[in-house]
Amino acid sequence: MKRTEPQTVRQIIDAVFDRAAISGRYLEERASRLWPDIVGQGINRQTTRRYVREGVLHVYLSSAPLKQELGFQRGAIRDAINEALGQEVLKDIAIH
Repeated sequence: MKRTEPQTVRQIIDAVFDRAAISGRYLEERASRLWPDIVGQGINRQTTRRYVREGVLHVYLSSAPLKQELGFQRGAIRDAINEALGQEVLKDIAIH
């Protein structure tokens, strides 16, 4: 048996997903789950639904003024989520 360097659980999970070729969908799901961490709990309380489809994070909000405000910050939020993931998963954010 070949000995290897110790790995974190995250590294092991990523390696398994890479071998199984499901890492793309997994990363999209992680991107969706990062929304509250990036925008904060106040904005997350106004979020009614979110999902990722074909590299676009779709976010549904219950506040029209908040939709307007976040529309101006889409690029910065997208960049923050991609940075947290360590690679470019999101191409855009659609705010509904």
